[in-house]
Amino acid sequence: MALRGHYRFSHRLRVRWSEVDLQQIVFNGHYLNYFDTAVADYWRALGLPYQASMAQLGGDLYVRKATLDYLGSARFDDLLDVAIRCEHIGNTSLRLHGAIFRADKLLVTVELVYVFADPATQSSRPVPAALRELLLDFEAGAEMLDVQVGDWETLGSGAQEVRSAVFVQEQGIPMAMELDEADAGAVHALVLNRLGMALATGRLLVHAQGVARLGRMAVIAPLRGSSVGRRVLEALSAAAAARGDHLLLLHAQASAVPFYRRLGFAEHGPHFEEAGIVHVEMTRPIPAATPSPVSPPAPEDAPA
Repeated sequence: MALRGHYRFSHRLRVRWSEVDLQQIVFNGHYLNYFDTAVADYWRALGLPYQASMAQLGGDLYVRKATLDYLGSARFDDLLDVAIRCEHIGNTSLRLHGAIFRADKLLVTVELVYVFADPATQSSRPVPAALRELLLDFEAGAEMLDVQVGDWETLGSGAQEVRSAVFVQEQGIPMAMELDEADAGAVHALVLNRLGMALATGRLLVHAQGVARLGRMAVIAPLRGSSVGRRVLEALSAAAAARGDHLLLLHAQASAVPFYRRLGFAEHGPHFEEAGIVHVEMTRPIPAATPSPVSPPAPEDAPA
């Protein structure tokens, strides 16, 4: 019997009216769609933008077999948790196991077998060592993201890659406007995945005495809604606290306001335009930095 505690990852969804059949329960075929939706989010939990990651790994994953076991029925408006774990990795294939829970009641399980293959010929290839290690480490509870804080010389290449994708290519902001002289003196944060791919970035400037200004916050499209944006903000907030700042200030795009509200920011003043996009000023107090605990001196004969 599958138990919720056996899964590190789960995706929550609500049953929609269109998914219920004449028996007033979820039509059996929709459960496979639920699992597919959760698997897409599973890759995000691993910090992998799926298409770009598979291209870097030199292949793609193709479903070989899907086996579902129906134990109970979901109904309209039920909140379901769709749990996924990687159960086995063979030479050319891997097996995912999934379970759908309503509260603690198990409704449906699935076994999904994927084959790693050449996209052009769909002939199987060995599962890349990097993917194998990443999946095993995730299921063992390891950290999937590398959050770096540093200067433009160190992090600029990755930061510019993310900012160009988001601000220039996606939002149409001219490159000459996106890059400025402030980058050279700013503190930057960059989030990388286990494949070394840049996922998110942001920068920290001095706005006024004790006030730090966040800017150029950007997350690549496939990873939005995951934790990477929050990780950037936390890293820069910690850097601001370490230098004695007491307030974070930023100009948030209107579409990003709910994200910042969830992280404790409040809006101030009217909306305005920057680079043709509606923004609003938001602020959040910075908790004082907590000094690291000092270890007692080691005995003279203790190993270094």
